[in-house]
Amino acid sequence: MSIREDIRTVFEKDPAARSTLEVIFCYPGLHAVWAHRIAHVFYCHRLYFLARLISHLARALTGIEIHPGAKIGRRVFIDHGSGVVIGETAEVGDDVLIYMGVVLGGTALERVKRHPTIEDNVVIGTGASVLGPVTVGRGAKIGAGSVVIRSIPAGATVVGVPGRIAGPKCPGERDLDHGDLPDPMLRVVSRLLDRQNRIEERLRAMERSGVFAGAGKRQEEIALEEDVRKALKEVIDPEVGIDVVDLGLVKGITVQDSSVLVEMVLTTTACPLVDYLTEQVRRRVLDVNGVRDVEVQVLDEPWDWDRFVRQKGRS
Repeated sequence: MSIREDIRTVFEKDPAARSTLEVIFCYPGLHAVWAHRIAHVFYCHRLYFLARLISHLARALTGIEIHPGAKIGRRVFIDHGSGVVIGETAEVGDDVLIYMGVVLGGTALERVKRHPTIEDNVVIGTGASVLGPVTVGRGAKIGAGSVVIRSIPAGATVVGVPGRIAGPKCPGERDLDHGDLPDPMLRVVSRLLDRQNRIEERLRAMERSGVFAGAGKRQEEIALEEDVRKALKEVIDPEVGIDVVDLGLVKGITVQDSSVLVEMVLTTTACPLVDYLTEQVRRRVLDVNGVRDVEVQVLDEPWDWDRFVRQKGRS
C-alpha cells in the first residue's frame, strides 16, 4: 500500500480530479483512509485509546468514521465521503468504491463478528446500508439507498429496502449507473399484469365459444364488446403511431345493456395526451351501433413499454 497507489486510484475512479495537489489536500475520503491505516497499527498493538483518538480526529476533519479495528484493503476509494460509517469488525477488500452516506453496520451487541465483509471490486451506492455479518460477493453492486441484510453473490446488482437481487451477474462491469437501476418490484407487477391479460383473453374466448352459455342478452353484450374493441383499434396514439388496443392501453371493456365502460392504462394521468386519448376513445365508442352511454376511466397502474415489445414479439 502506497500513497502513489492511492492517488492513482482517485484519478481512475473520479473524473473530477484535476491535479495531484488537489487530490492530496482536497479529498477527505483519501485522508480518512490514510488516518485509518495509522489508527489500525495502534489498534493491532492494543493501543486502543490512541487508535480511537486518531479515528475520532479523522472523523472530525473528514466526516468519515472508520473504526480502527476495521480491515481496509488496497485502492479503496471513498468518494465525497460525508456520513460514511465503517464498523469495528467490517472487512473491505481491494478496489472497492464507496459513495457518501454508506453504513457498514453491525446488528449484535456481543463482541463477535457483527459487521459485513465486502469483497474485491464492489461498488456501494450513495446512502446504502449493509448490516450484519453478511458477505457482499466480488464485483457486486449495491444501489443508492438500499438496505442489505443478506449475503450477496458475486457480480449481482442489489436495489431496494430490503435489498433484492435485481440484475444479472456481470463480474466484468465495475461502474454503477445510479440513474439506470433495475426495479424488481416493477418486474413483478408487469408479470402479474401479463398474466391477468392472458386470463382475460382466455375468458373472452370461452365466452365467445359459448362455454358460459347464458341468456341471449349476454351474447349480445359480448358481440357489442367485440365491436367496441374493433372500433378502438382506430384510435391511434400520436406519440408512437400505434392503436391503443395493440399498444396495451385498453385495460378492459365492460358492457351492460347499451352502456360501455372503458378502462385505460396510461403512462401517467398527468400525461399531456390523456385528455386527447380519452376523448377520442369516448367519441369512437359512441359511434358504435347500439352504444348510448360511454365512460372512460384512467387507472392508476404502470404501463411498461418493454412488456408491450415482448407481447408483440410473441405474436
